[in-house]
Amino acid sequence: MPQPFISVHDLSMDFGDTRVLNKVSFEIPEGEIMGVIGRSGAGKSVLMHLLRGIEQPPTKGSIIYHMAACDRCTFMDVQSRAGGKCPECGGNLVAVDIDLWDAQTDGMKSRVMNRTAIMFQRTFALYGDDRVIENVLHALDDIRYPQEHAINRAADLIDQVKLSHRMMHIARDLSGGEKQRVVLARQLAKNPAMLFADEPTGTLDPETARLVHEMLIGAAKKNTMGMVVTSHFSQVIEDMANRAMLLVDGEIATIGSPKTVIRSFVRDFQEPESAEPVEPGEKILAARDVNKRYISVDRGMIKAVNMATFDVAKKEIFGIIGKSGAGKTTLSRIIAGIIEPTNGEMNIRIGDDWVDMTKPGVGERGRAKEYIGLLHQEYDLYPHRTVIDNLTDSIGLDFPKELAVRKAVVTLRMAGFTEEKARAILNRFPGELSDGERHRVALAQVLIREPRLVVLDEPTGTMDPITKHDVKHSILNARDEMDETFIVVSHDMDFVKDICDRVALMRGGKIIDIGPTAAILAQVTEEEKRD
Repeated sequence: MPQPFISVHDLSMDFGDTRVLNKVSFEIPEGEIMGVIGRSGAGKSVLMHLLRGIEQPPTKGSIIYHMAACDRCTFMDVQSRAGGKCPECGGNLVAVDIDLWDAQTDGMKSRVMNRTAIMFQRTFALYGDDRVIENVLHALDDIRYPQEHAINRAADLIDQVKLSHRMMHIARDLSGGEKQRVVLARQLAKNPAMLFADEPTGTLDPETARLVHEMLIGAAKKNTMGMVVTSHFSQVIEDMANRAMLLVDGEIATIGSPKTVIRSFVRDFQEPESAEPVEPGEKILAARDVNKRYISVDRGMIKAVNMATFDVAKKEIFGIIGKSGAGKTTLSRIIAGIIEPTNGEMNIRIGDDWVDMTKPGVGERGRAKEYIGLLHQEYDLYPHRTVIDNLTDSIGLDFPKELAVRKAVVTLRMAGFTEEKARAILNRFPGELSDGERHRVALAQVLIREPRLVVLDEPTGTMDPITKHDVKHSILNARDEMDETFIVVSHDMDFVKDICDRVALMRGGKIIDIGPTAAILAQVTEEEKRD
C-alpha cells in the first residue's frame, strides 16, 4: 500500500453564511488518481483550490502534505524518497509533514506548490501570440530549466501530449482540445508530483475529451504523478480514476471504487452520463455560393466556378472530380487562398474561429492561408538541396539542428515513412529517391508547416499502381497521425474510389452533386472517366 501523500482532516469552507464544504476527510496515496464527482455546486472546485493552496484558507480543518524536503535547496519530493539524495543539488531528502494552510510553514507552502500543478476547465494559460513550442519553453524558463537542454525537453513534452504536428502553430489558432493539451504540456514541464485537473474536458466534444483523458493518464504513469480530477460526467471518472469520491452539498457521500461511486451518483441524481454529443463530422470548411468569373476576348464571360456550395468535415478526405475545364482546379485554388473569388464565402475554421477566405487582410485570408497546404501535381523539391533542407527551408524559420532533425523525422513518419527510413533519407538528394519517396517528401514539405487543411491537386498524375499505393498510404497515414483534412482534386477515378469519403462532381463550373464516393462515381460519364 503506497504511503499517503495528502491527508485531509475535517475540512470545512464557508462563503459568508453558506457552507460549501463540510467536515471533509480523506487521504490520497502517492501516485493515485483520485476522481471527485458531483453536481455543479457540490464543492468540487473549492476542494481543488484548497488542495492546491490557492485563493483563501479554509474555515477550519487541515491539509497535510507528506513530503521529503532537501536540506540544502528548495527541492521537494514524495515522502517515500526520504533518505535519498536531492536530484538537483545532492543534498539529503528529509521526511516532513506540512500543513498547507498553517501560517507558520516558514515558506514551505510555496515549496509544496512548486511540486504541484493545476489545469482548469477553459482558462487556457497560454501566450496566445506565441507558438506552441514557445509556450512550453516559457514554462521551462519559469522553473529555470537548463537552456542547453530546453528545446529537446520542450519537444519531448509536446510529443508526449501528441501535438508534434502543431508545434509551430500560434497558440490562439488552436482548437479547444489542442489548447488544453498545450496547457498539459506546460504543467508537465514543472515535473509535478501532483496534478489537479478541474473539469479538464467539460467543454470538449466526446472524442477530443477521450484523447485528453488518455494524455492525462499517460502523463501520470510516465511521470509517477498523482492526480485529482473533478468532473460532473461519470464517464470521465470511470475512464481515469483509481478511486473516487462523490460530493453532495459539500460533504463526502461515498468514497471507493469508481464504479461503486458512479452507481451511487447516477442512482441519486440521474444526471447525463456523458457530455452532450456533437453532430457527427465537425465542419472545418464551409463554402457558400462561391463564384469566379473571367472575361475572355473570344469566349466572353466565363463562369469558371458557379455558385459552389459545400462543407468539409474535420479528418475527411473530400474529392472534387470532373473533366478538364469543369472548374475543379479553380475551386481548389480559391480554397487555398491563391485566387480571390468574384463573390461568395469560403469559411475555414482556425482554432475556435471561422475565417472567411474571401476577405483580404491579415486577420482574414492572411491568417487562414498559414494553415492551408497546397500540393501541386508538379510539386517542386530543390534538386540540389538534401531532404532535410527541403523540409526545413519550407518553414522559413531558423531551427537549431537537433530540433530540425527531430521535426523532419516526425513529419516524414506522418507522410508514411518508417522512422528508420526517414532518418536514412535525411541527407539524400531528391534525385536519389524513388517517385513514391519524392512524392511523400513533397507531402511532408506541406505537412511540416502544420496545416489544418491540405489541398492535393491531381496527386497521382501519371503514376504507376505501386507509387499510387504509396501515395494513398501516405495520405491515410497523415490523416490518422495529424488529424489532417484533405481535399483531393483528381480525374483518377480509381484513386478517388480508394481514398475519398465523399465526392463533389463538377460540370461547367457547377457542383451538380455531392455524396458518398460510390454513389457519385456511379454518375460519372465515360467521357469524364477518360478525361
